[in-house]
Amino acid sequence: MRDLQNRMVESIPNLSPQLRKAATFVLDNQSLVGVSSISDFADAAQIKPNTLVRLARALGYEGYEAFREPFREAILKERQDFPDRARWLQSIARKGRYGELFGDMANGALSNIEALYAGITLENVKASAELILHARRTFVLGVGVSNSVTRNFAYLCGMAIETVTALPHEGNLPIDDIDRVQPDDVLVAVNFHPYRREVVQAARLARERGAYVIAVTDSMAAPFAAGAAYVFTVPTNTAQFFTSTVALTALFETLMAFIVADAPTDVVSHIENFHQRRQKLGVYWSDEDR
Repeated sequence: MRDLQNRMVESIPNLSPQLRKAATFVLDNQSLVGVSSISDFADAAQIKPNTLVRLARALGYEGYEAFREPFREAILKERQDFPDRARWLQSIARKGRYGELFGDMANGALSNIEALYAGITLENVKASAELILHARRTFVLGVGVSNSVTRNFAYLCGMAIETVTALPHEGNLPIDDIDRVQPDDVLVAVNFHPYRREVVQAARLARERGAYVIAVTDSMAAPFAAGAAYVFTVPTNTAQFFTSTVALTALFETLMAFIVADAPTDVVSHIENFHQRRQKLGVYWSDEDR
């Protein structure tokens, strides 16, 4: 299977545009190849079934069924080798010290995601998304390890709505930026133990000014969670020294999805126009660049 994957990757630059599209979709959706009919897979890839036949022959197979067989075998082998996560992690751990670390990291990331979704509710995510969507301004505050995640969230929001700002601004303390907060604005504050004093102070000042605070933290007892409109507890367990942001990223991606889902129809047009402008300006790599 690995040999087939490598051959596909190496062949992509030399394929026709349609075969290149088919090969790329196969590489990105390998589990679908083994369980889908040729017509269903072609529909999903938005290509003609014959394109898959031509791709198979270009890679040295007699036809699509022969090409699909390694993908079927991979699925069966995976089910036999790793019927559950516990046995999969145990198999990794047998590879020595680094295998144990690899397994611990995988287990921690998966467990954090599961614990996140088990501990939050659809209703609270939806209500928070509506708060952000209808607020005059929303400020998203994260410092340290959380800063990159909160800035990415504000960046993505900026494609859809123009009211979300990441804090702190360059050269500012969070408390400086909160001075602009008005009643009924929203502050999404992210802070994990040991809690950063400037985030606690910013959240408290925002509440004093009448803003809604959405607290994202690791404990309901966090010093800035009291009085928040919504509190999301995010697991950060990890085998390494630094705080894990896997579940934090998942929370913000989910919140972003709800914002787009609840937004007016013209928001989708804003996102499409954003990417169309970039396409026209040549920001993205295209097939013609190969």
